[in-house]
Amino acid sequence: MSVLPTAQTQKSPAESYLHVLYALILRDVRTRFGASLWGYGVIVLWPCVHVFMLIGIYTFQKLAAPLGDSRPLFFATGAVPVLVFQYISREVMKSVMINRPLTYYPQVKIFDLLFSRILVEIVTGFLALLVVSSILVAIGTNPIPADPITAVCGYVAAIILGIGIGTINVAIVGFFPGWMIGYALFSILMYISSGVMFLPSYLPEQIYYWMKFNPALQCAEWVRSAYYPYAGIHVDHLYVIMFGLTSAAIGLFLVKHVVSKMQG
Repeated sequence: MSVLPTAQTQKSPAESYLHVLYALILRDVRTRFGASLWGYGVIVLWPCVHVFMLIGIYTFQKLAAPLGDSRPLFFATGAVPVLVFQYISREVMKSVMINRPLTYYPQVKIFDLLFSRILVEIVTGFLALLVVSSILVAIGTNPIPADPITAVCGYVAAIILGIGIGTINVAIVGFFPGWMIGYALFSILMYISSGVMFLPSYLPEQIYYWMKFNPALQCAEWVRSAYYPYAGIHVDHLYVIMFGLTSAAIGLFLVKHVVSKMQG
């Protein structure tokens, strides 16, 4: 039985919208993760497994952290913001393709599908960050940054970037459905060049200059600069924020005025 409303009720527009949004979030969680909390827990833990696999590889090979004395902290500060960006950008793209039939309900718009999926991914990313921080504490590593505000801003920038690229992806998939596979390959390249496993600023200036055009790299450096203020990491904050916001604006425009009419 659908959780979406099928009959008009005496509610204000705001209450009706919140009800639709709640129904979409509930449906999203149930269809993607199952009725059990274990399914959702696996999704939350997957980024954590990713981070600690990197730590395990470097520990097994007895390689020192490129910066600081803690391997777990170095990899976590780079991997978590990049993974938050990638998960949001990917899942926002998938939300419209998977849930497109729901727009046949008059109460549901494409924007509602995007917004509900964004909320789910933000909560999931926050829970994953809490799990990673808890594990760091358990193994004797302090996860509290020297500059907490900078770290929070870095994570927010990763979320904004994920929303922006995810919205652009929705527009691209509307024209070229095969982009879902293309973006998976593109994400691998972005991840490799994001500085998760190394410190980009230690590379030759000619290489580092071009790598900084990758906004995901700047997100990783933004968060790392909060933990290693002595490293002299320079981040173009405006570039990251404007990249994300501009992408979101272009994506929403294309989805509303082009993709919706093509598929209407």
